[in-house]
Amino acid sequence: MNTATIHPASLGSPAFLRDHGVRYAYVCGAMVKGIASVALVARMARAGLLSFYGSGGQRLEAIDAALTEIRASIPAGAPFGVNFLHNMLMPSLEEDLVDLLIRHEVRVIEAAAFIDITPALVRYRCSGLSEDADGRVRARHHILGKASRIEVAERFLAPPPPALVAALLAEGRISAHEAALAARIPLASDLCGEADSAGHTDKRVASVLIPELLRLRDAAQQRYGYLARPRVGLAGGMGTPAALAAGFVLGAEFVLTGSINQCTIEADTSDAVKDLLAGAGSQDCDMAPAGDMFEIGARIQVLRKGVLFAARANRLYELYRQLASIDELDAGTRRTIEQTYFHGRSFEAVWEETKTHYARAAPAEIARAEAYPKQKMAMIFRWYYVHSNRLAMSGTPAGRVDYQIHCGPAMGAFNAWVRGTPLEPWRRRHVDAVAEALMGAAAAHLQQIVGRITLSQPERGHHV
Repeated sequence: MNTATIHPASLGSPAFLRDHGVRYAYVCGAMVKGIASVALVARMARAGLLSFYGSGGQRLEAIDAALTEIRASIPAGAPFGVNFLHNMLMPSLEEDLVDLLIRHEVRVIEAAAFIDITPALVRYRCSGLSEDADGRVRARHHILGKASRIEVAERFLAPPPPALVAALLAEGRISAHEAALAARIPLASDLCGEADSAGHTDKRVASVLIPELLRLRDAAQQRYGYLARPRVGLAGGMGTPAALAAGFVLGAEFVLTGSINQCTIEADTSDAVKDLLAGAGSQDCDMAPAGDMFEIGARIQVLRKGVLFAARANRLYELYRQLASIDELDAGTRRTIEQTYFHGRSFEAVWEETKTHYARAAPAEIARAEAYPKQKMAMIFRWYYVHSNRLAMSGTPAGRVDYQIHCGPAMGAFNAWVRGTPLEPWRRRHVDAVAEALMGAAAAHLQQIVGRITLSQPERGHHV
């Protein structure tokens, strides 16, 4: 029996391709601090593929300059978006980012690390809502929401929370017409399930997560009757053709890659980091506390091979949980942290640097820390995350053991897959070439699977 040829462009949702103006249902996810760089986003956009600029942890001035540069280096209408990382500590920065995104006419954002929906996220989605001649709601701004927890996924699949919409209307931040239309659309046009991913992760199992999210989506569709059904995609573990193919078979309407893109020519991190990533195996990752959610114990997945970041970050979190104040540290532990973790900086020096930053970004946090010693300890310990990230991005040789490198097992799986091919050296890995190789091989993999199933069909009359 002959079977139709499976092409990369036939994988996933045709609506995803149409709405985002892309060739494949394949997304290059954002990496913080501009690691998902201008060069990365521009190259993907010119290839007709969607990617997100890594705005997380960046100052507004840097994001502003990056968006200007991206616009100048890609054709009009080429696909690209910007990461929108939840800022639990300084929510006002979310509002400033929305202003910037609207001014630059950014049409899609990747909403990541959200625990609950914030006013800024709702304002972005609702701004510019309109109706066409047939009464269909037209959205100017689209959200690709990332979630691993069911309660977060449900919030992305529901319309923008009415209470937040009402508050934005009362403040004059959206119009009455936009507020009325908000009830007829989902907050997120696309929902991406995060399985065993780099960075923030609950290490969910894809074969459990995607069917669960599809059921939630179908229930939301039935309840709210959206004219445009939200799509469900998959991230985490996407490093080989077989993994992508499995995601599409599970029902994912698009796939999103992460770790593997950090080890490409266009990623804006150091060669030293890329050398470490290119040598990683699928078992060379570990879990550590997340710096931006340190106090609540949220976790990130990072590279373990060749570095001590995870071990040291976990030790700092253990001390934070055990002690009420940094003054309770014994002399030996304090000396170890200052001399090794902090590379010779005293706690006092770290606190002064921290205060300088917060005096500009969030002055109220300084007063809170001075009043609550445990909060001050958390802010001093969080400095290690900033420092370890700087060391990695600069490739400082003396700080190699403290590199913070977000990484999941997909990186090692990809390295194994490309061994002995032109993509084995990372200096030959262009981000769009990686996408082409994975999607082409995923289609071929599915073709083989379909062929085997066809060939193994029972003969007529044979009872099974």
